[in-house]
Amino acid sequence: MAGRFVRSSKYRHIYGRPTRKEQCYDNLHISKNAWDSNIIKANPQYLSVNWESGGGGAFAVIPLSHRGRLPEQIPLFRGHTAPVLDTDWSPFNDSLVASGSDDGKVFIWTVPKNFSVLSDDDKGPTDVDPVSKLAGHSRKVGHVLFHNTAENILATSSGDYSVKLWDISSGTSHSTLKHPEVVQSMSWSTNGSMLLTTCRDKKLRVWDPRQETAVHEVQGHTGAKNSRAVWMTGDVGGDKIATTGFSKMSDRQLGLWDLRNLENSPLNGFETLDTISGVCMPFWDEGTKCLYLAGKGDGNIRYFEYSNDEFIFLSEYKSGDPQRGVAFLPKRGVALHENEIMRGFKTVNDTYIEPISFIVPRRVSFNSDIYPPCFNGEAVLTADAWLGGQNAEQQTMDLEILYDGDAQPSAAPKTLKTLLTQSAPVAVEPVPTKTATAPLPKPAPEPVKVPTSPIKESPVPIRVPSEERVSKPIIIEESAKVVNKIPEPPNPAFQARQEPAKQAAPPLQNSTDSGIADQLARITSLLELQTKTLASQNEHIAELTKELDTLKNKVDTKASEESNRKDEIIRKLELELEAAKS
Repeated sequence: MAGRFVRSSKYRHIYGRPTRKEQCYDNLHISKNAWDSNIIKANPQYLSVNWESGGGGAFAVIPLSHRGRLPEQIPLFRGHTAPVLDTDWSPFNDSLVASGSDDGKVFIWTVPKNFSVLSDDDKGPTDVDPVSKLAGHSRKVGHVLFHNTAENILATSSGDYSVKLWDISSGTSHSTLKHPEVVQSMSWSTNGSMLLTTCRDKKLRVWDPRQETAVHEVQGHTGAKNSRAVWMTGDVGGDKIATTGFSKMSDRQLGLWDLRNLENSPLNGFETLDTISGVCMPFWDEGTKCLYLAGKGDGNIRYFEYSNDEFIFLSEYKSGDPQRGVAFLPKRGVALHENEIMRGFKTVNDTYIEPISFIVPRRVSFNSDIYPPCFNGEAVLTADAWLGGQNAEQQTMDLEILYDGDAQPSAAPKTLKTLLTQSAPVAVEPVPTKTATAPLPKPAPEPVKVPTSPIKESPVPIRVPSEERVSKPIIIEESAKVVNKIPEPPNPAFQARQEPAKQAAPPLQNSTDSGIADQLARITSLLELQTKTLASQNEHIAELTKELDTLKNKVDTKASEESNRKDEIIRKLELELEAAKS
């Protein structure tokens, strides 16, 4: 029989690692506005979060180093008179951020030096004011996007069906790109010479922004819901574009387009992902040639590797917590000591943000093969040079210059195996032979802790001296404590199962030289009883997990059926309306 072919890839085993709740960014008031944007943005120093606030619009800036629960009152970036819809960080200045609002204004902000969400002032935190204001749109500004090679160039899209290009250093608008409908997403080409947009009229457009002309205009996804697009670079075949959207039957789709042959539909046609109704947010990683898809209302993040003009599914980060907003960190901010190649941030329940590390399982050292050169965060053109017609590729750097060989990886969640391995050896203390000892008291019950690691743990071995060296009775008190520290889940069914084991387990006694073997036999018997109990607990946990997965599948199926039913009603109404018009 022919052998099975396995595709060679350095990123085939990427997995997503969540973060413990206490290490997330908690106690947030994330905006509940229904506008379709990413809600949060990230750079190597800060997170920006659209904020739910009264008396106008605001957003918050959170230092990445400040994890845990935030104070009830934090300094906000205030100035808009309506909710903030989108923010974007400058790729060349980690303290420069732009915001667009429902009030039709675009504000530019600078994060103060030594900025912190904590305040020592008795009057409370002091809000931050914008450094400049850009006025020119007549309706709400839904998206803001900095240029990726030229300094101080900003693109903004508005409900007035236009995209404007600004030089924020002078506050002037140099180009206006007219659309027939509202713009749904924007993306710059790799050298910044072209701008890609998707629109509510279901068209995909590639613009020469300095000439204010659409170089390409093609039919995109045919569904009525929002579509997204991201510019990516391919192999020798030139630049490629990835789009997400919906079919007429509301199936969620992924498309791959070749810039040289954009008019002939996507390569290999549209790929159907699923029937979930949430908009799919695409994120492209140029170094690894991987595409990450995060759906609004989903708890999962799928990732694909681009190779030979197709997307190859790698895996999926699964979570039961749905997200409304997602952001990814620039490559120069990842944890190199943990082999982290990407780090995402997702909003959960509009109250906290959870970091997710995407890791290649390798030895902890700098692996140059999984870290190709990446963007170094420096501008290559001035605003005047770019507006004058110049183009340039981004400058790159080797990530090894950021790798500190003496640094240590961040603390990972400890498993039972690591705790037992790090435990001190059990001390065996001799006592006088003539001293009569009473039976050892039963140790007090330890706090209940449910193990989080699927790895089966083994108890710490008890070190007993050889017969030649033992001349006095011993007390194996510490070993009894170690045995009784095996965790017990706080479930009545589990406790009921454990009661017979506790009653049958004989108490440990002090012994003489001739009783050592008997004491060891008692300990072995107790360990066997505890092992059986732990196995029964694991079986019950597996049953509960299976039931939970079944319930989730039922909920997803019901949501899909309701969505399909709504779409069918809408189609019937449209047909009736067309019939009435005719």
